[in-house]
Amino acid sequence: MSTVRTVLDVVNLAAGHLKASGVPGPRLDAEVLLGHVLGLERIQLYVQHDRPLTRQELDAYRSAIARRARREPVAYITGEREFYGRAFAVDRRVLVPRPETEHLVEAALEGLRSAFPRAERFNVADVGTGSGAIAVTLACEDERVWAIATDISEGALEVAKINAERHGVRSRVALRRGDLFSPLAGERFHAVVSNPPYIPEAVYPTLAPEVRVFEPRTALVGGRDGLDVIRALIEGASHHLVPGGFLAMEIGHDQGEAVRRIARARGLENVRILPDLAGRDRVAVIEAPGAGVYQGDRRE
Repeated sequence: MSTVRTVLDVVNLAAGHLKASGVPGPRLDAEVLLGHVLGLERIQLYVQHDRPLTRQELDAYRSAIARRARREPVAYITGEREFYGRAFAVDRRVLVPRPETEHLVEAALEGLRSAFPRAERFNVADVGTGSGAIAVTLACEDERVWAIATDISEGALEVAKINAERHGVRSRVALRRGDLFSPLAGERFHAVVSNPPYIPEAVYPTLAPEVRVFEPRTALVGGRDGLDVIRALIEGASHHLVPGGFLAMEIGHDQGEAVRRIARARGLENVRILPDLAGRDRVAVIEAPGAGVYQGDRRE
């Protein structure tokens, strides 16, 4: 790359290098990373295709491309990822937010508004918050949301704090360290939300290097069958939901029926499995008993 000077030349060269390294979508990644280095939107790269790059810009781009060629996720290189139309800070302490998780946010918002139509405040617990993308987005989307976001990782909570502050909802997103429900003793919520680890142990070695090598394993693997944390969430949520409240969590693409069985074994019959855009299992919504009787929000 030392003799290449223009935007078009370096993108072409970088895309070829990434393709040879087995990176999926090499052209897109090459453009995104150059845009990041230059502080430009992708469309501006096309407008400025003949722009010469400085030595400092070339060096920075070379470093970014080398990291991507080692299969480091683009989000970790740029330091952020878009989620629900907002840019979230991310690094290797947290999972990269995925578009699939936006279905969980939508389900939670719809559930809160329909189950508690007269509520002046929605109390929400985000268990295993990671980057805080779910709790922060809920608070941004509805000013009635007051969330407590928990995580066992201090590093993850530091990232979540950055995101809550970035999006102006720090006053409504409390952060607590601890495993699962341990930081929430004695408290009840209109909704408990979570994107838990749900990948079976045997599947983990088959994941793409971007996930397996770089993202935190504890946020991905949910035991032998992938359901260990899901079981704990279903068991614990009943002690932390107001009557008529609900647990909403992301699940694996083929885990819907297993989640139904786990919930029914604990006497929870009202279970909905919502699909993603590809029609695969993606979100489980499990309602607590007592719909329509919670007087705290004057439900009728």
